[in-house]
Amino acid sequence: MPARRRSKTARILERLGARSIVLVGMMGCGKSAIGKMLARKLHIEFKDADEEIELAAGRSVADIFKEYGEPEFRRLEERVISRLITEGPMVLALGGGAFLNDETRRNILDNGLSVWLNVDFDTLYERVMRKPGKRPLLTKGNPREILIDLMAKREPIYALSNLHVQSVPGTKSEMRNHLLNRLDEHLSEEAKEAAQ
Repeated sequence: MPARRRSKTARILERLGARSIVLVGMMGCGKSAIGKMLARKLHIEFKDADEEIELAAGRSVADIFKEYGEPEFRRLEERVISRLITEGPMVLALGGGAFLNDETRRNILDNGLSVWLNVDFDTLYERVMRKPGKRPLLTKGNPREILIDLMAKREPIYALSNLHVQSVPGTKSEMRNHLLNRLDEHLSEEAKEAAQ
């Protein structure tokens, strides 16, 4: 009797090893929502970097920005992510600006599997405007112009990720399944290259 083929999730987990899947991308691209679903499917832990920063600081991201400014927030973010990346495997959702930090990005590329969730502007804008108060960077002017500017500056850095996954129309479950397929393909290619 032929051996049963391993499931997609088993293949992904085996090839992932101790690395974490680190989701990067713009605010509103679905890192937390899709990340939680992905973690459940893979039976590994999910962590949101912003929530972990809030736990470490004892205050909300918005309050950290307001009281200490963005530079202090970014320093705290770097320290928290540096700790989290050693605690894998997990699915880790980063805040939109975290991957821009050279040290954080290098750490993730060396020790994790970074995945850029890329979503078109109109979809992003519609999503972030549902809860504009939760997006400190959008409160300092015209949110549409700020988002356009942020995308222009950030997307070339997001493109340095190990894997790019374009959002597909449909439900969150369909997007999670699309992401699982892309992870399986990427890790299979990675394994083939390592065996050569």
